Amino acid sequence: MIISDSTRVNMKKKLTLTVQEDIIKYAKRQAKRRGMSVSQMFEEVIGKEERSEIETESQRAAKRLLHALEKAESTVTKDDRLLIKEQVIRKFA
Repeated sequence: MIISDSTRVNMKKKLTLTVQEDIIKYAKRQAKRRGMSVSQMFEEVIGKEERSEIETESQRAAKRLLHALEKAESTVTKDDRLLIKEQVIRKFA
């Protein structure tokens, strides 16, 4: 069979993975919750990775923090000399 380079053939092949039993149970629960097979869920997750790297928990936390900072109101900044003067007045008043 001759296939041009522009045609993508989606041939399915069997893949055997060795993972911890609790991960297998979790994957099956997630697949059932999503209404798909574990194989379909695996394809979806790995297929997304081709388009963008999978984020780590630290990266997700950093994005949430950045988003929160962008939404936060700006604080008023003061000159260092003014801050020192205010502190001296509070301390020795």
